[in-house]
Amino acid sequence: MRLVWHGRIRQPFVVWDVQARMPELAYTTVMTTVARLAEKGLLTAERVPNQRSVLYHAAGSPTDFLARASQQRVEELVRLLGDAALAAFEVQLGKLSEDQRRRLRDMAGR
Repeated sequence: MRLVWHGRIRQPFVVWDVQARMPELAYTTVMTTVARLAEKGLLTAERVPNQRSVLYHAAGSPTDFLARASQQRVEELVRLLGDAALAAFEVQLGKLSEDQRRRLRDMAGR
């Protein structure tokens, strides 16, 4: 994803574009990895009409990914641990500096 996010692989791209940047990896390894990244929502996949090719695009930025992954993890912790997880978050929030609190408010407002 770093290659895609930093523009070292032009978008849209196909598996061959990634494999060309990592020739030590087998094509099938790259194909599986790219497909899994698409399944996880980091890439979007679009079939090319009348061809076997799939065009891939980044589904968002690294910041978007971190925000989505963080939200999913928090939801999972709260689902699994309930009030104990919320209490642990409260303790951590109480330890934050005013600058950290401001940044959190800004991020939550997105």
